[in-house]
Amino acid sequence: MAQNTTSGPMQKYKIVFLGDQAVGKTSIINRFIFDNFTGNEQPTVGIDFISKTLQVDNKSVRLQLWDTAGQERFRSLIPSYIRDSQAAIICFDITNDKSFQNLPRWIEDVKEERGDEVLIYILGNKIDLENERQVSTKQAEDKAKELGAQFQEVSAKSAINVAEFFKKLSYDLLGNPAEQVQNQQQQKPQQAPQIQIKNYPNNNDNEEKKQVGGGCC
Repeated sequence: MAQNTTSGPMQKYKIVFLGDQAVGKTSIINRFIFDNFTGNEQPTVGIDFISKTLQVDNKSVRLQLWDTAGQERFRSLIPSYIRDSQAAIICFDITNDKSFQNLPRWIEDVKEERGDEVLIYILGNKIDLENERQVSTKQAEDKAKELGAQFQEVSAKSAINVAEFFKKLSYDLLGNPAEQVQNQQQQKPQQAPQIQIKNYPNNNDNEEKKQVGGGCC
């Protein structure tokens, strides 16, 4: 029988995805969970929930991803789901300047509920559409700094930076930022922990999905 190399109890973290409609929140989640992209996701209605368990340096980490609707008529539902989250991912579409300009509203919602007790990230999605870009990387970096958030550009369609982002997120949630681990590797490679995230061995408890308040339709 294979030896269990995990140490300590499973760490569970609630992560809420926010942002305007059609910026690609569901596509980013699907790319991470299932490693696929269909391009025909229907707008989320209410809240969708799915989780995935990872092994991060021999620690079991369950990421509970809450996919929220971007339509204005559902905004009243969102604060209750932000309230007990450990991380908030605010997404915008780099080809849609309006979705970028609305970032402060979403971050304000997060800070009203969680103050400084939550990690905040801004994801600029659809970098595969570089020719249609309306928001420069520099603009987004400056805005993230202004809003007190971390920033990453991704493409759910092409899978660019998606796995890397969730790797960083997992380390940050564990209180051991990926940059810190990388520096340790460079300074003391023989003593540094292994930077590795892999899918936890499949079992019936690894992935779960449910719909809250309507789900996707």
